[in-house]
Amino acid sequence: MNPVPTLESLNAWPLEERLELVFGLWDQIAEDAWRPEPSEELKAELRRRLAAFEADPSRGLTWEQVAAHVRRAR
Repeated sequence: MNPVPTLESLNAWPLEERLELVFGLWDQIAEDAWRPEPSEELKAELRRRLAAFEADPSRGLTWEQVAAHVRRAR
């Protein structure tokens, strides 16, 4: 199946409807238990960040601090 014609026709849809479609598709994909395998580069970065946190936990943020930062940034 060639998705290009379908994608081109979706350009005529209002943005909110396209977003609803995207979110609906993503929910279906997640329900199918799709879990991408992290790349070796991502695994290395996560290991680096964990080591940095373990070396100095005071530089880490709690979930509440992160959420508050995101709310302020909006």
